[in-house]
Amino acid sequence: MTPAPDLSDAPDPFADADYRAAVVDLLGALGYGELTAFSRLAADAELAPSLPDKAALGRQAVSEFHHYELLESRLRELGADVSEAMQPFVEAIDAFHDRARPSSWLEGLVKAYVGDGIAGDFYREVAAYLDPATRELVLEVMQDMGQAEFAVRAVREAIDRDPSVGGRLALWGRRLVGEALSQAQRVVAERDALANLLIGGGFHAGADLAEIGRMFARLTEEHTRRMGRLGLSA
Repeated sequence: MTPAPDLSDAPDPFADADYRAAVVDLLGALGYGELTAFSRLAADAELAPSLPDKAALGRQAVSEFHHYELLESRLRELGADVSEAMQPFVEAIDAFHDRARPSSWLEGLVKAYVGDGIAGDFYREVAAYLDPATRELVLEVMQDMGQAEFAVRAVREAIDRDPSVGGRLALWGRRLVGEALSQAQRVVAERDALANLLIGGGFHAGADLAEIGRMFARLTEEHTRRMGRLGLSA
């Protein structure tokens, strides 16, 4: 087995104030996203049509809150005020949820799978420009805790029972992708530190504008794949 490299003399990436600000921004955005995901899943559990569905969503909500706690702990380790780190993203994230408010149990499932999926893809793309420890945390927080399998099963079963449901949910999914991509672009555009992380380079060399465009193309391609798993056209 190849021995692990000795990183004891490696420079501290957080000695760079701009990089630290970018990471605090990123973790703050993630933290508020996880906190709202917890609240949303807990509320959706109340609308679940069966006790097993209610329990499944309850477990997912608990997982989201655990992810929030991991981010909260890391922000404190960095000496950041957790509320202040999240505050710049409250308006954008709340606006997304207000504009994309589901009107039914099934729309809520599609939103959780498609909307959260796009957000997860975006943060995983950003993770490529982070130091190893922060990247590992982001990837851990973005892990699927069973949401995908649950949503796919429930939506496909609903379409099998009533095929007309598929058309309505497909339109809903198309609306979600536009709102979610707009939110991701807004988050980057409004925070100089995050924009510089992507374009100017963070722990690794930054992306050029063409690569940023390709990143958003990949997000769209993943959305199409998810819609297909649900049995919906993108």
